[in-house]
Amino acid sequence: MYICKVQGKCISTIKNKGLQGLSLVGVQKINKTGDVSGEIIVVVDPIGCSVGETVLVTTGSNARYALNDSGATVDAVILGIIDSYDFNLMEE
Repeated sequence: MYICKVQGKCISTIKNKGLQGLSLVGVQKINKTGDVSGEIIVVVDPIGCSVGETVLVTTGSNARYALNDSGATVDAVILGIIDSYDFNLMEE
């Protein structure tokens, strides 16, 4: 799972029928210093996030199970909106 920041909405008028009714957003991972880094990835947003929100994202086969559809054509899904986090507690 990753902590990410929602960077923008993706508008798709035509998409795979398994994705009908699901929103797509672009997110960037948040690094240990709290800054966004890396590429923007497109994820399924089943909960209705807003741009700028911090979210928890899961990827791979877990993303399909998060949608309760083991046959879904998705690789990343937002699981929740994060109210706060403290990376200082995550030190090794």
